[in-house]
Amino acid sequence: MKYDFTSIIDRKNKDASALDMLALEDPTGNTPKPAKEGFDEIPMWVADMHFATAPSVTKELEERIRHPLYGYFMQKDEYYNAIINWQEKRNHVTGLQKEHIGYENGVHGCVATVVEKFTNPGDRVLMYSPVYVGFKYDVDAIGRISVYSELKKDENGIYRMDFDDMERKIRENNIHLTIFCSPHNPTGRVWERWELERALKIFEDNDVYVVSDEIWADLTYSGHQHIPTQMVNDWARNHTVAVYSPSKTFNLAGLVSSYHIIYNDFLRARMGHTHYNEQNVLSYHALIGAYSEEGAEWTDELREVLHTNCEYVANYLNSIDGIEVTVPQGTYMLFADLTKYCEKTGRNILDVLQAGWDVGVAWQNGRDFNGPCHIRLNMASPLSRMQEACRRMEKYVFTKQNL
Repeated sequence: MKYDFTSIIDRKNKDASALDMLALEDPTGNTPKPAKEGFDEIPMWVADMHFATAPSVTKELEERIRHPLYGYFMQKDEYYNAIINWQEKRNHVTGLQKEHIGYENGVHGCVATVVEKFTNPGDRVLMYSPVYVGFKYDVDAIGRISVYSELKKDENGIYRMDFDDMERKIRENNIHLTIFCSPHNPTGRVWERWELERALKIFEDNDVYVVSDEIWADLTYSGHQHIPTQMVNDWARNHTVAVYSPSKTFNLAGLVSSYHIIYNDFLRARMGHTHYNEQNVLSYHALIGAYSEEGAEWTDELREVLHTNCEYVANYLNSIDGIEVTVPQGTYMLFADLTKYCEKTGRNILDVLQAGWDVGVAWQNGRDFNGPCHIRLNMASPLSRMQEACRRMEKYVFTKQNL
């Protein structure tokens, strides 16, 4: 490969939540604990990557940093054109123009703004379970009530939307807004066109606006193409707020560089603009460096690395009697179901989690995502670290005496 996805970079005390948070007290018990003596931590929980970002990003930042003034600035056509070209080439988006694009202070900020602008306190909002924990907290924090439609596994273990359940809950709860996650976190589903068409028909029939989190759009694997929600049909184009970011793809979460796409004039006006929601000059240049030809080339190599990692760890976990893991079609997260394993062995999921934490396998409690006996794992580290994590699981967590 042309780019480096094998170097192990020490991130301790370098502003990395995935490592620095391990030493903090967590009354919920959901944050991984520091490893016991003799083990280093392999961070497999917070959804950021442990690869250096694309060289095109670093180059763009270095050039800007060399100029010693960082005052007020304005977004130029270079920024908007980078987004338009990226969306056209990667996601086959058509008709996107400068006025449809707006900066957002993170995906959470956009989702929370939509919820606040399009609902009233006490209103119900439709989401899907398993659910991304951040959106669950966002809805609760602004006084709305989450209603979940549970994704169901088909005969091949693929998570699918339960359309009858969706429509029933929309009508029973008088719901007019849904938070849609595409690709889906934590299951890694990349929705097929027929699924999107059917879901959107339900939303249209029941006057449900959509805020679509498409932060994982770039990270889909062979045979699976992200279809932007707004590109499904004209109704979706005019009733959806879509939010994107280069942060997952290029490991830029610390710079905060999200943006919305809104085609409908009424929706844009209703979203409004607040002074706090202003971009900083470095995230501006980071996006330009990311959404470049070299950034696209780097992304294609990254997807191969991540897919290999996902398959490697999923195959190992599926080899253990009672554990079920579907290889994701996108994202770099695995969502492992240990229900049958815990029933077979008599072990509690919290005991399994702790056994991993003790030996530095810093994975995440799936209960946060409405997975009652699940573990979420981040695959975005060099393959050698994923192999070492599996070796530790085999030797210390899923040992023969626990089977």
